[in-house]
Amino acid sequence: MGKHKAAHIVWDWNGTLFHDNEAIIGATNAAFLELGLEPITLERYRALYCVPVPKFYERLIGRLPTDAEWELMDGIFHRYYAEHRAACGLTSGAVELLAGWASAGRSQSILSMYVHDELVPLVRGFGIESHFVRVDGRTGPSGGSKATHMVRHLGSLAGVDPARTVVIGDAADDAVAALAAGARAVLYTGGSHSRASLEQVGVPVVDTLEEAVEEAQRVAA
Repeated sequence: MGKHKAAHIVWDWNGTLFHDNEAIIGATNAAFLELGLEPITLERYRALYCVPVPKFYERLIGRLPTDAEWELMDGIFHRYYAEHRAACGLTSGAVELLAGWASAGRSQSILSMYVHDELVPLVRGFGIESHFVRVDGRTGPSGGSKATHMVRHLGSLAGVDPARTVVIGDAADDAVAALAAGARAVLYTGGSHSRASLEQVGVPVVDTLEEAVEEAQRVAA
């Protein structure tokens, strides 16, 4: 099968297509509370957030959490997040952009570090599943990097050329994962990272998903 001539977009979910900042911060602070840590603001979170997530906690508390602490905090985080994600919605303009990309005959997919069995029904519930050739969430333990998942994801997409693929995400790790798979990246400032931290990565940084799609078309040309 030949390669698609048009660019392919791999979308990140949390903080990119799905605007869940409030649920993320609430879940993070619920996990912090369990260890007696001070709550974190959205601004501080966006300035310090990184993956793997235990490294993020190290930046905040001055040491890596123990295995027991990590297991406890991770469990609390996901329980809180699952309860509060219902109040979150898609990022402004996402529905129209997804439909427009698909109607132009271009392909797109989702790769997320959110649990696969939770991600798929969530995407389906927004009525956008048909726009994607594949939706992949995390199936292994949490806390790792996206790079190996990205290589596997792109390898599973028949006819998609990594060199014509652009990853759109809100985290530096999205760009790292794209590079590992031979793809390009565009980073969006509306999610987990501040613009300053994203600009250190060395890929295009934009403030809206519309700009991200426009940039994706340009860099994959």
